[in-house]
Amino acid sequence: MPKAKKTTRELRASVDSGGDENSKSSRTRARILEAAAIVLKERGYASCRLSDVAAIAEIQAPALYYYFKSREELIEEVVTIGQKRVFDHVTEVLEAGDDLEPIERISLAVRAQLEVTLRDSHHASAAIRTSGHLPPEIRARQLVEQRKYGELWRQLIAAAVDAGQINEQLDTSSARLFALGALNWVPEWWDPKVGSLEGVIANAQAFVLHGLRG
Repeated sequence: MPKAKKTTRELRASVDSGGDENSKSSRTRARILEAAAIVLKERGYASCRLSDVAAIAEIQAPALYYYFKSREELIEEVVTIGQKRVFDHVTEVLEAGDDLEPIERISLAVRAQLEVTLRDSHHASAAIRTSGHLPPEIRARQLVEQRKYGELWRQLIAAAVDAGQINEQLDTSSARLFALGALNWVPEWWDPKVGSLEGVIANAQAFVLHGLRG
């Protein structure tokens, strides 16, 4: 006789068998989120399939629904984590360079964003690539964190303006959007097999600072 299909509860038990139940469950959930981040980073929102996520996470696809109610809930959490990691990393780097000139702090922020999105975090890269394609109700919630990050950059540029380090003829609001747009696009085209991370960072810093200084 063919074996009966396992229920979601049974699948979950097989995934998390042994050891502390809560700890096992947390590790499995984290593994699913990491797998989803990889799929989103590589394929984008429209092509993110739960079967691919399950394959990378090394669990059976039905077990995903024990941890997340839907594909959208899983994707939203990945993006939320990613946005927070970008903000936290850039903030931490800027705090370490608090004594630098304002224009140098902008250069630090460029480096920090590219480090976290291209090297340190699949979640951060997935968030950058996915945020503009989310359904309206999810997108509205993500905009809160996105505006928080935009405000960080507004303050960076405002400090450089006050220090006389930015072209006075520049519309700083548009300049900020140009700079962030360019940085956010890098995960879409950068290939580590073609160019080094340091090379991309150096070019991005030169591009942004030259544009702001005029």
